[in-house]
Amino acid sequence: MEFFLISLLNGLSYGLLLFMLSSGLTLIFSMMGVLNFAHASFYMIGAYFGYTLSKWIGFWPALFIAPFLVGGCGVIFERLTLRKVHKFGHVPELLVTFGLSYIVYELVQLVWGRTAVEFNPPDALRGAAFTLVNHSIDGLHFFWGAVPAEMCKTADDAIRLVCSPFPATRAFMMMVALLMLLSLWLLLTKTRIGLVIQAALTHPEAVESLGHNVPRVLMLVFGAGTGLAGLAGVIGGSTFVTEPAMGATVGSVIFVVVVVGGMGSLSGAFLASVLIGLIQTFAIAFDYSFISVAQSLGWTLSDTAKSNSFLKLTISQVAPILPYLFLVLILIFRPKGLLGTREG
Repeated sequence: MEFFLISLLNGLSYGLLLFMLSSGLTLIFSMMGVLNFAHASFYMIGAYFGYTLSKWIGFWPALFIAPFLVGGCGVIFERLTLRKVHKFGHVPELLVTFGLSYIVYELVQLVWGRTAVEFNPPDALRGAAFTLVNHSIDGLHFFWGAVPAEMCKTADDAIRLVCSPFPATRAFMMMVALLMLLSLWLLLTKTRIGLVIQAALTHPEAVESLGHNVPRVLMLVFGAGTGLAGLAGVIGGSTFVTEPAMGATVGSVIFVVVVVGGMGSLSGAFLASVLIGLIQTFAIAFDYSFISVAQSLGWTLSDTAKSNSFLKLTISQVAPILPYLFLVLILIFRPKGLLGTREG
């Protein structure tokens, strides 16, 4: 039972990290119609900015300052580059953001090196947020924080005792992602700023007639979206690893999230992020081959089938392709995505 719960929480935490990334991309696309191929690069910049600032001023100030710096970089990019090619259509926008991703990748290697840097979380986030203790006789128990080592030992070999700690960094990541979802929803639906932002996309002339600067609004939206990616970078970089390849690791997956959830749908991005996080986590956790699954179901396999290299593949080995298989199925049977309103 504790294995299932910990795997469930790990899947949720990874899915919520994907949502932190895809929320900024969804915001930019839904408000501006721009599919930013360099979005994962801003995630990587956020991690490296957070790493550098944390050495000077500490982790918590860096957690607040780094996203604003990344958002500032996004504003500069939109003002000097993206705005100039916006009038030529989507293809030039894709190409210029695609080129930016490679420029950022090379600059990061020049400044911080090609190897991973040691970006550690603060003392408050080290250790366990809580621990699940599964006793074969007393059942499952929940404890806040880490438990003493003595609680995870038993002198009786007949008693099964398993302690499963859940990292505080992952719990913090989940909390921030949920707060981000709530904040974005309130901003876009309950405030005047949100109404102006949404109206600037659909009725720019009317918004300008009311005295609002539409290009500036869109510039700030792009900066906010990249800033959210920077925030995800600080948290993701300190939780997992900060290296030049971290953007490429999640870059393609967040586009899967956006398409599966529905282009421009914030709620769809949240649902798709959680689903993909759970699918990948449980696929890795349940490491069975197709042959072992067939045998457990009582099927009789021939010697030829048992020697087939495809059937020997384990579920964990095919886990990386599952999100893309999910994407293909969504595009075939529901092109608008799970909660989208426009065609992907």
